[in-house]
Amino acid sequence: MTLKCIACEVFYREVCACVASSPHRIDIEFTPKGAHDKSDTLREMLQSKIDAVEAGEQAYDAILLGFGLCGNSTRGLAAGKIPLVIPRAHDCCTIFLGSRERFREHFKDNPSLPFSSAGYMERGGASIHDASASIIPGLGGAYEKYVEQYGEENAKYIMESLTASVSHAVDGQADIRWVFIDVPELSHLGFAEKCRAEAEASGRQFVLLPGDMRLIRGLTRGQWDPAEYLVIPPGGRIGAVYDWDEILRAEKG
Repeated sequence: MTLKCIACEVFYREVCACVASSPHRIDIEFTPKGAHDKSDTLREMLQSKIDAVEAGEQAYDAILLGFGLCGNSTRGLAAGKIPLVIPRAHDCCTIFLGSRERFREHFKDNPSLPFSSAGYMERGGASIHDASASIIPGLGGAYEKYVEQYGEENAKYIMESLTASVSHAVDGQADIRWVFIDVPELSHLGFAEKCRAEAEASGRQFVLLPGDMRLIRGLTRGQWDPAEYLVIPPGGRIGAVYDWDEILRAEKG
């Protein structure tokens, strides 16, 4: 197959490593790490890149998206004549860990827990992903909007996920953990120790979790198990489910 991969630059090393061993031809394009700070901006950026691929001369069998739902950044992305393939993941943390199950195991009680990785440490801006930092300013009126759009149960799930870090602080039980997800193939680069030093200097509790490139590897090898990847057919759109299992689903364009 001939594939196009559009991914966040936090996966730069992982994606490049997996593409190098893939049996398929894959052309890669990365988006800036900071683009995910505003979901509407990232969504517009991704759709424009998808549209550009559609309009290009190179024929592709599929467009691979190196993202998760990522704060609704990928919700609504539309496929033209080329299918879209995306991991069933809440955000990049799931992809770094290698499965939804491991994300739920370690982040269920605080989905907004700050974490880092090689890509976060070496590429622009903050060296950690802290969802609460960008969420707090936009909380006003959000619940009512989510109820209107997604129903009460889904709205509760979204708000619980978004405000987890904030509620810990309000209750006086601040979660001071700072997680580093260490992909074994990149351990020799020493980013874990750099993250440990930053965490300890800021009074945080450093936690090291082993990472796994299996979701990126499967994505780039064309091994798209429906349980782990969503394939959007031509003319379809990415829809959001807001649960722990399906996460994303295909919708009509």
